Amino acid sequence: MPRLGVNIDHVATLRQARGGKEPDPVWAAALAELAGADGITIHLREDRRHIQDRDLRLLRETVNVRLNLELSIDPAIIAIALETRPDQVTFVPERRAELTTEGGLDVLGHRDRVAEAVKRCLDAGLEVSLFIDPDPAQVELSAALGAQAVELHTGRYADAVAELDQTRELNALIEAGRITVASGLKLHAGHGLNYQNVGPIAQVAGMTELNIGHSIISRAVFVGLERAVREMKDCLITR
Repeated sequence: MPRLGVNIDHVATLRQARGGKEPDPVWAAALAELAGADGITIHLREDRRHIQDRDLRLLRETVNVRLNLELSIDPAIIAIALETRPDQVTFVPERRAELTTEGGLDVLGHRDRVAEAVKRCLDAGLEVSLFIDPDPAQVELSAALGAQAVELHTGRYADAVAELDQTRELNALIEAGRITVASGLKLHAGHGLNYQNVGPIAQVAGMTELNIGHSIISRAVFVGLERAVREMKDCLITR
């Protein structure tokens, strides 16, 4: 069964909506841990729309499971990662206007900048993952640049309505996963996964980590965060 990384960004989104102090994502991380989360994932965006620098620093001090920091390849954000030293950094694309991450990092198109970002973090002893589309060329270059893992973007699979389209996207993820493992990289996945569609992704050969946020936080509104995390953990069990 893959690890479950619980993304708590949207707890901070709710806090920032009022500009106050609650709900506190630090408390959310503690509850997610108690419920069995294997990791906590946060995205420190350049515009600080949800997670703040204060959150990152407190989470680094209090999280006892893996702390996965999603970040852009902006040098200023990387400097913060080098200072706080999360257990893993995951480089993602970032556009100010987007509501959420819209696709994978284009490693091919930004090879030099990605290579520099990866090297800075590797030299500092941080574990590096790249969030990419399930494209064999992107996987192979990620390995060549020294990344230790890739997180496959599951958005097209999650958004597919027709069964034929969903099957096509799942097969693309399976093939990209095969190449990932063959390249010596750890295989992660995430984006748009929920309680109904996560099962086939959890069963992809070699899958070691799934990062899921919006669906868990949304369910937590109705049943509480601990129960929402436990229910997602149950969905990852191969039946």
